[in-house]
Amino acid sequence: MTQTYYYRVAEHVFSLEVPQDCPIIDEMGQYAPFATTKSDDSIFSLRIVPASEFPHIDDLTVEMHQDDDGSQILAGQVNRQPYFEFQLWGHCAARMVTDRQYKSAIVVLEKEPLFGINNALMVMYALATSNLQTALFHSSVVSCDGYAYMFLGKSGTGKSTHSGLWLKHISGTELVNDDNPVVRRMPDGFYVFGSPWSGKTPCYRNVSYPIGGIVQLSQAPYNKIRRLRPLEAYAALVPSISGKRWDKQVAEGLHQTENLLAGEVAVWHLECLPDEAAAQLCSKTTKP
Repeated sequence: MTQTYYYRVAEHVFSLEVPQDCPIIDEMGQYAPFATTKSDDSIFSLRIVPASEFPHIDDLTVEMHQDDDGSQILAGQVNRQPYFEFQLWGHCAARMVTDRQYKSAIVVLEKEPLFGINNALMVMYALATSNLQTALFHSSVVSCDGYAYMFLGKSGTGKSTHSGLWLKHISGTELVNDDNPVVRRMPDGFYVFGSPWSGKTPCYRNVSYPIGGIVQLSQAPYNKIRRLRPLEAYAALVPSISGKRWDKQVAEGLHQTENLLAGEVAVWHLECLPDEAAAQLCSKTTKP
């Protein structure tokens, strides 16, 4: 016997099917704000299975191995199907096989099951929405005066720190998501949405705001900001967007979204110190 749960993130619905005696649902409180009812237009389904129902891994072709602060993602192919393995501190947390269109997947949970299911759902979401003018970002996001402001940069650049400066010094600021917000092009423009994935800072808000500005951060001994030209903006966006770019259908979908985003939304580069003056400069310059 199984039970199916449905979630809506950035107006896209997906489903998770689990065995009735599987305890993982009790640990997934962050998904509660996104729970919804069954939908006929679900973008993907993911099913948790026992190890006995998972394909035997005997002809794995590795395509990518990403390492980020103790967590690793291995991507490849097994029996000509996309395969992913999610590891935490050297231990396998989950293994996943999907169809080639990223509409259906099975996953087996091992050590650190919550880490494993979070990564499996996040990867499936990024891939299944890649051609729907939707992108999962690596970004910290705040809202202020009805708009969202996204802060981009390499790990350690100070994205969370800059969000914290806005929260402390810019009146009316709230945190939207601190690591994995979703950007989607709606009929009236680009919006940023909260998600069930927020890195080390728990912030799982089912909210959305039109994007007021996107800011690429870099550390400097001074505070200086300038607006990027569309081509510069495109180059700034690409490293912050999750996706399997060696897959042609995914790459083409993301390219379209990135191109539209760079042309329609103001993208800035802020060289800054981690101080109040940087937040004030950024706020005054980027607000519509």
